[in-house]
Amino acid sequence: MDQNIKDAIDLNNLPAHIAVIMDGNGRWAKQQGFKDRIFGHRNAISAVRETIEGCGELGVDYLTLYAFSTENWNRPQSEVKALMSLLIGTIHDELPTMMKNKVRLKAIGDIASMPANSQKELAAAIDQTAENTGLVLTIAANYGGRWDILNATRLALINNPLILPNDIDENWLNPYLAMSYAPEPDLFIRTGGEQRVSNFLLWHLAYTEMYFTDTFWPDFDLKQFQKSLEWYRLRERRFGQTGHQLLENQLVKNA
Repeated sequence: MDQNIKDAIDLNNLPAHIAVIMDGNGRWAKQQGFKDRIFGHRNAISAVRETIEGCGELGVDYLTLYAFSTENWNRPQSEVKALMSLLIGTIHDELPTMMKNKVRLKAIGDIASMPANSQKELAAAIDQTAENTGLVLTIAANYGGRWDILNATRLALINNPLILPNDIDENWLNPYLAMSYAPEPDLFIRTGGEQRVSNFLLWHLAYTEMYFTDTFWPDFDLKQFQKSLEWYRLRERRFGQTGHQLLENQLVKNA
């Protein structure tokens, strides 16, 4: 990472967990004069690499990337096939760098419904990075927030068949969610100009700060990443409290 960019970031107020919807690849390709949307996806790899490296060097603990949603199966089959190939190929190509930087790879989603070769390659990369102690990089593949909640509910009921209605709460469901190993995202980033969560981490984004940018994902470089972190630094995270309460709590903490 550029040292000047690192120096410009307030390292005492970093999000521990960043979740990203990498949007705008197809529109970027069209803007560049390409007829095939896959050119946008291929040119987005550098943005993925820079974001991962930036998080690792700054000390962000968790980065979650929405790579393929359950709704993406509705796209043209040629694009779906290309996306799957690109996803697995990129993980394979980036694996040496992930090992070097101690990145631990994880995946959430209905992985069992993905093509067998994709499952195999993904599982192998996850196993190889399992002992790494740096950034936890989660790939959301064949993932949907509604699927996650429904799947967690099924698992919770299977493991607690005698549960009473009054005993059902967040603590009952949380351990069965796909991302039970990570804290809820502090910062959500969506590129490409759209301002919605698109069925991504619906349970987890309740108090997440949401940053939307018109920049297409292939153009999301370190400067754009820094801009999102600077925006986050200025946010006042209340979690249901008033600004006055936060101030009083801070004064007590500093006393």
